[in-house]
Amino acid sequence: MDTLSYLQQLIDQTVLGISLMRFVIVFAVLFIAFILKRIIAHFFTKTIFKAAQKTSTQTDDIFLKSLNKPIEFLVIIIGLYIGVEILQLPKQPTNLDQMARNGLQLLLTSNLAWFCYNLVSLLEYWLSHWAGRTESTLDDHLVPFIRKTLRVFIVFLAILFLVQNLGYSISGLLASLGLGGLAVALAAKDSLSNIFGSLMILLDRPFTIGDWIKANDLEGTVEEIGFRSTRIRTFAKTLITIPNSVLMNLSIDNYSQMPKRRIKLTVGVTYNTTPAQMRQAVAAIRTMLKEHPAIHQDFFLVNFTDFGASSLDIMVYCFTTSTVWGEYLDAREDVCLKIMETLANMGLEIAFPSQTLYLHDMDQEKEEKKEESKS
Repeated sequence: MDTLSYLQQLIDQTVLGISLMRFVIVFAVLFIAFILKRIIAHFFTKTIFKAAQKTSTQTDDIFLKSLNKPIEFLVIIIGLYIGVEILQLPKQPTNLDQMARNGLQLLLTSNLAWFCYNLVSLLEYWLSHWAGRTESTLDDHLVPFIRKTLRVFIVFLAILFLVQNLGYSISGLLASLGLGGLAVALAAKDSLSNIFGSLMILLDRPFTIGDWIKANDLEGTVEEIGFRSTRIRTFAKTLITIPNSVLMNLSIDNYSQMPKRRIKLTVGVTYNTTPAQMRQAVAAIRTMLKEHPAIHQDFFLVNFTDFGASSLDIMVYCFTTSTVWGEYLDAREDVCLKIMETLANMGLEIAFPSQTLYLHDMDQEKEEKKEESKS
């Protein structure tokens, strides 16, 4: 009987005017909520996700992944709401009940924003699927831009709702932003310039993802055209991030848009080459280019052009059919080797820079002048 009396006294004790029994009940409710959260997570993983993977579309998979974590968190929020109702928190001298309810509203708003943020992936999937059916690459680049814009917008709206739930006036906040609009505009000038720069890149399309470009000293492959900047992978495998506003003000050389790549060579042969041999050499190189499978046949030139300082120069000007860097280098190497073989078969030598020095004997010249004066 004493034990029952002690337990009854313990249960009747209060903290902040709330009996310990209510705290025990709230603890039990939260414990059940956490158990339900684990059950839902297990149910999603073992049952729902596996069933969704058997369907032919990815829509249900993306939707369920977007819904999974917010649903689990919603169970916790419901448990907290039930706990607040059971506790009946005091309102005097501090309104703890209102503070707890505001906190629950913040959690519920954040959870809804989380779900909407994840749901953008579903919209991105639909837009990407639609963009893949079109021939234009503009919509392919607009899809990630739309995704980032929507997510920023969702975060911005969530912040506004959170501010309003805290009891602050959104209209007053917007009015204060209007009063400081000039300062905000000046501070956001660079960000707005980058946004407009990204729009110009998407609309003008000077390059696309995967293109090899060169802008001043910057050269590499475009990996991502972002909301604020563009990422370029250099040939040294470093990643350069350049603001779009800066990039749009540079002269961009897009190597990926070349229909063909140029080979320009100057081959010098020695001065002991005869005119007949020179004509034969030029004709043989032209024939070699005409029969070469990697050389574009629309246009090429081979001509004896100059009397160089130490050689007779033959200009070779042609284009490769492939614009791929590695294949271009292979074709250029093969052309150079075949020119060497052609000249070697004709008995001609490739000249190298050289100089001929003529030495004059001053003493002998003086002796010759003396003999001339005596005679």
